[in-house]
Amino acid sequence: MKTRAAIAWEAGKPLEIDDIDLDGPRAGEVLVEIRATGVCHTDEFTRSGNDPEGQFPAILGHEGAGVVVDVGAGVKSVRPGDHVIPLYTPECRECKSCTSRKTNLCTAIRATQGRGVMPDGTSRFARGGTMLHHYMGCSTFANHTVLPEIAVAKIREDAPFDKVCYIGCGVTTGIGAVINTAKVEPGASVVVFGLGGIGLNVIQGARLAGAAQIVGVDRNPTRRAMAERFGMTHFVNSAEVQGDLVPYLVSLTDGGADYSFECVGNVELMRQALECCHRGWGVSVIVGVAGAGQEIRTRPFQLVTGRVWKGTAFGGARGRTDVPKIVDWYMDGRIRIDELITHTLPHREINHAFDLMHRGESIRTVLTY
Repeated sequence: MKTRAAIAWEAGKPLEIDDIDLDGPRAGEVLVEIRATGVCHTDEFTRSGNDPEGQFPAILGHEGAGVVVDVGAGVKSVRPGDHVIPLYTPECRECKSCTSRKTNLCTAIRATQGRGVMPDGTSRFARGGTMLHHYMGCSTFANHTVLPEIAVAKIREDAPFDKVCYIGCGVTTGIGAVINTAKVEPGASVVVFGLGGIGLNVIQGARLAGAAQIVGVDRNPTRRAMAERFGMTHFVNSAEVQGDLVPYLVSLTDGGADYSFECVGNVELMRQALECCHRGWGVSVIVGVAGAGQEIRTRPFQLVTGRVWKGTAFGGARGRTDVPKIVDWYMDGRIRIDELITHTLPHREINHAFDLMHRGESIRTVLTY
């Protein structure tokens, strides 16, 4: 079939909107019509060429929502007409990782997903005879995409596509980092580095968890008002702090934060996030993705004295199990999404969405088809 997509032909170049060829679903696969997709910093990370796993040409996008159009042989969990969210972190419920219950990092299709192809080693996308790679197993920058059955979460039909698509990455990553990975408890102190799309969701996750002190750290003062609406109790403009930021935060949190979250992907901030944690029990969670080849470092003393450094992917959420619950939270008013979607544009304006991101004018831009 023919469909419309934004093609990343090479790193660092604008995306090209064009018609492409899409093969139908094979055994164990699902054809989805994407109705809305968010434009995430991870998409830009790959488009820029900084992603060591980046494949070109490709159909990027991983934060979407849509409707099942067709299914391949053997598919049982969804059927045509079902509303779904694609999952870049699948949940097969059978691999060692899934059955361990210790991680959400399903390994069933990891190898082929990293190569930009379907589990059988081939792509469903092409243009003019040229194969186009899948992206994070999702490729939501196409109006239609094909995914493995284990990489779609069935959701309720009354949820608006242009809002819940954000649950496909940013919302789940931020809230999940607090609830699933850090397991923040009521009364805790929390420091959040970076008040963008992920950081604001960390803040509302900390509010949900009952944190008593929620400190937001950002160089952009325009983020303050939004963060306060989502539960931030203290704002720190790191550009205005005199001297070292770490002791300032330690003092502000009475000896150090119980939990900290780095949501930017900056290795220096990752170090500061760890070192502002409380001696003996502080936990720092890395949420942001750093550039290729970058490394984190700190003095061993920081860890020997009881601080813990952790990482999280997709907020520790098990996609097919947890994503429908988070959609329910939104629909029931427990979490907020609408204010975080600062721009809604037609799919053809996708490059403008990246421009808004670069200028710091958007928290999340959603594209509709």
